[in-house]
Amino acid sequence: MELDRTDMDKVVNRLKRAQGQLAAVVRMIDEGRDCEDVVTQLSAVSRALDRAGFAIIASGMRQCLTEPSEDGADPTLDVAKLEKLFLSLA
Repeated sequence: MELDRTDMDKVVNRLKRAQGQLAAVVRMIDEGRDCEDVVTQLSAVSRALDRAGFAIIASGMRQCLTEPSEDGADPTLDVAKLEKLFLSLA
């Protein structure tokens, strides 16, 4: 299954912002910035990555629930696989 391009463009933008935030964290550490500031920024990076992961899973789940399979059968959702993906982000 290929993920929806429109959804993935949004995810890529979110990941690029997270990449910039992470670079800022490294810079802050190199500059000897306050621990609280570093942790706050690192927390923002973590949330951005989590949200990107959940957006990818949600897009895939939406496609699994709405698109017929290649053989034309009704869409199915592998609940165990979905649960494993969600838990991998926990």
